[in-house]
Amino acid sequence: MTLKVLFAAGEDSFRTYRATLEKAFSEEALPVELVTSATPDAVDYIIYAPASRLQDFTPYTQCKAVLNLWAGVERIVHNPTLTQPLARMVDPSLTAGMVEYVCGHVLRYHLGMDAHITATPGQWDPVEPPLAHERKIGILGLGELGRAAALALKGLGFHVIGWSAREKALPGVTCHFGADGLESTLQAAEILVTLLPHTPQTENILNARTLALLPRGARIINPGRGALINDDALLSAVESGQVSQATLDVFRTEPLPADHPFWARPEITITPHIAATTRPAGASRCIARNIARVEQGLPLLHRVDTARGY
Repeated sequence: MTLKVLFAAGEDSFRTYRATLEKAFSEEALPVELVTSATPDAVDYIIYAPASRLQDFTPYTQCKAVLNLWAGVERIVHNPTLTQPLARMVDPSLTAGMVEYVCGHVLRYHLGMDAHITATPGQWDPVEPPLAHERKIGILGLGELGRAAALALKGLGFHVIGWSAREKALPGVTCHFGADGLESTLQAAEILVTLLPHTPQTENILNARTLALLPRGARIINPGRGALINDDALLSAVESGQVSQATLDVFRTEPLPADHPFWARPEITITPHIAATTRPAGASRCIARNIARVEQGLPLLHRVDTARGY
């Protein structure tokens, strides 16, 4: 029986993904008809992206799973019409991209590269950075991406301290959890990386009170979610020197408006949501593999817990 898979992630994305998806379905020996429109009750699976025009899942009564193209699911998980199982995107290439971004900017701050890049010509100011094991890196969020980044930084020799809402363990990483653990992590973190999902519990987790817990002059790297940081609190912390630098890849509004005050602060580096992009070939293989699992009677990989929001 042919499976009808609805690509509900936009026409532009369909042109990008069509060939890689069809190749991945073929490799999994899945008889798939990949479409951009269909009678709802004939659809077996939905491939979804947050910008999709599809917002009412009620008519899709035979749909076995909704497969998100992005790692983040905050723009779909609370949709009251969504009763179908939802899978988030966990792709090795996405994880690798995030690890490279985090390690690159941690090393940039650790080594003090900005001072040399922006130095006045002829200026000779040899400042010796500490070694990695002398630098404490805090990571908020020990999910798929946070774990990978923590272990990579540990592999570079850094003293890594991770925090999650619930207790977790990683080899060689000091792991904290809960409210007390959050304070302990922030108090130690000379460089703080935020890789939490966006939930009601994590929104504005970095605010005036929590930013004040960081060591003075701490640096922040946020490739997770824009809403994790209170914008005004961060600006105040930068202006006061409590936070000396920040690198931000995600924002509440994207693209970041040209008149946003972040642009005017030389201490803040803005990157255009490039830390962990979904790459068509890897994402297509993940989607095809998950559909094949369901068709074989196996559990859906990376299924979202709608109660928790991730």
